[in-house]
Amino acid sequence: MNTRKIVFWFWTTIVIGSIAGAVVGVLIDLDMYLGEGPLNFILGVIWMLGISAAISVVAQMGFFAYLTVHRFALSLFKSVRLWNWIQWVLIAFVFFDLIFLRYWAYAEPGETLAGYFIMPILLLVFALIIAYWKMKETNRSAFVPALFFMYVITTIEWIPALTVEEVNNSKWLWIYLSPLLAANSWQLLLLHRLYEKPEGEDGVRKEADNNAKKVGEVKTKNPNQSKKKKKKKK
Repeated sequence: MNTRKIVFWFWTTIVIGSIAGAVVGVLIDLDMYLGEGPLNFILGVIWMLGISAAISVVAQMGFFAYLTVHRFALSLFKSVRLWNWIQWVLIAFVFFDLIFLRYWAYAEPGETLAGYFIMPILLLVFALIIAYWKMKETNRSAFVPALFFMYVITTIEWIPALTVEEVNNSKWLWIYLSPLLAANSWQLLLLHRLYEKPEGEDGVRKEADNNAKKVGEVKTKNPNQSKKKKKKKK
């Protein structure tokens, strides 16, 4: 990891999150953007790009926060299995909260609980897909942390929209979520690629190490050869 890779990670995350938020925002309210001419459409898209870029920065802060918490938890619990079980419990707890706490806070008289299952289930399915993708590109141990990040950390970043009643049942709930999902998915799937060594670098290093060992072996086998040559010259 170097400065160039960090800059690449930062700007690509913002660009991807901004585009995702702008596309979803425009599609949700397409009539409003197209109803008042091309200038209104252009200004609306620019406005959505700016809002989504700000949300993408929130996603970046959440990503770094999780990386810190993850390393701290591993050192604290001294067991990957224990930390994974704790993450499973927290995933279940957040799933429960997204259903019952929202129902308790925002449900109107006569409204059923069934409608509040849709959003948590869709988010869980998306998180499972990204976690499986991450596992296939890395290893099995990456599945639970990836799922936890995509579900729990994304929900935490989503709280400003979830806790405002005017936003909670409106299009802005999805406009806020889309750049978070896009940015977090990109960061998660990009991380192991940033740590990969350039193609051929391992081979070059191994060959150099082997050559160095051979030279060392030759020197150790013939320690007096150079001394004999010097005596002959004299």
